[in-house]
Amino acid sequence: MNSPSTPEGPGSVSGAPHLPEGFTGTFTSRYIDTGDLRQHVVTGGDGPPLLLVHGWPQTWYAWRLMMPALARDFRVIAPDQRGTGLSGKPEDGYDTGTLAGDLAALMDALGHERFAVAGHDTGMWIGYALAADHPDRVARLAVAETPLPGVSPSPPLFANAHLNNALWHFAFNRLAAVNDQLVSGREDVYFGWQFATKAARPLPDYAVRHYVDTLAAGPGALHASFAIYRALDATVAQNQRRKAQRLKMPVLGIGGAKSLGEQVADTMRLAADDVQTVVIPGCGHHPPEEAPEETLTALTAFLATSRTSD
Repeated sequence: MNSPSTPEGPGSVSGAPHLPEGFTGTFTSRYIDTGDLRQHVVTGGDGPPLLLVHGWPQTWYAWRLMMPALARDFRVIAPDQRGTGLSGKPEDGYDTGTLAGDLAALMDALGHERFAVAGHDTGMWIGYALAADHPDRVARLAVAETPLPGVSPSPPLFANAHLNNALWHFAFNRLAAVNDQLVSGREDVYFGWQFATKAARPLPDYAVRHYVDTLAAGPGALHASFAIYRALDATVAQNQRRKAQRLKMPVLGIGGAKSLGEQVADTMRLAADDVQTVVIPGCGHHPPEEAPEETLTALTAFLATSRTSD
């Protein structure tokens, strides 16, 4: 019988729905205590370490379709960030400096001094902070599909309708409490709209339901889902300092042709010297789930020269 400290339920490897065949034979869930935070992490595979950082409003599960293939060449580490999934949900610590520190501590606990990082959406924010704050730890950085607060130019308040539809949640998510009140009990409406409007190739219904159910599991889960946005003042100030010291490691910017496209790499060129770009045709905001094969091809080619590093 499992002990209470064993990750269980739909957020764990043992309980997550519709995982690729053989997934549970390669990957396991575990909890790692890193100071004031208990982190849920999914690990598996052999080779140099690769840290996968999910975006909003998702969990480690966003990488599931790519993880089995990556595990043939890498030791794959896919955590739930602070405030998400089965990881702890403290009241504070959601600026990207702290979030990046969480992951550096996680990799310490797992015995990985140097590693590659791939981050999607808000995982790009955290991945950038990790590479900038811990440059000796990050061998390569791949990022996908978001502007970078404090580095990208801020969009205008009165943007055109297309841009407003893509970005209005930034302001909404930053609100102190009324967003919790409006979304509570309507998680399927709010988060379902986010997935439906940002994906060019619709995510499977089971995946959207999994994310929505995770966010609707209790008021703490919903409240914490907004926390990285509520901390944007701190993150913007941090990024304005970070960009003065440009990233030296190789960086890959991945964009969906139906979403940000070349803008991801263009953004990273504001902060890094060695930037490559991949634009995935017919893909929207969620490359790891909309186009896992194309994303896998781009990521493995980028990481190929670092497989002897640790």
